[in-house]
Amino acid sequence: MTGLTTHILDLTHGTPACNVIIELFIQEANCNNWKKLKVVKTNSDGRLDAPLLTREEMKIGHYELIFHIGEYFREKETPLPDPPFLETVPVRFGVSNIDKDYHVPLLISPWGYQVYRGS
Repeated sequence: MTGLTTHILDLTHGTPACNVIIELFIQEANCNNWKKLKVVKTNSDGRLDAPLLTREEMKIGHYELIFHIGEYFREKETPLPDPPFLETVPVRFGVSNIDKDYHVPLLISPWGYQVYRGS
């Protein structure tokens, strides 16, 4: 897949994180407003069935992914405090070259996360 992609791995259970809701936003030009582009859900492999954005859809600018992991861990019946330590994980990043692919993997647990630019 080319363009903007992601996947999520659940470090607590040692599995891909399926059925996680992800929201994608883009920062509107010259302002602090964020425009929602889409809402998707991960498949059984913790990935999406299609890129969040194809290279043709990508624009240079700032993006935000919001991963809804609190709901995911509750559905897995993972013991969580009330309120959970992490309900959502927001990841803001810049796209500076629309001729390149951007892969944003997320490693999660109820207590922490790691994100990086993958390949």
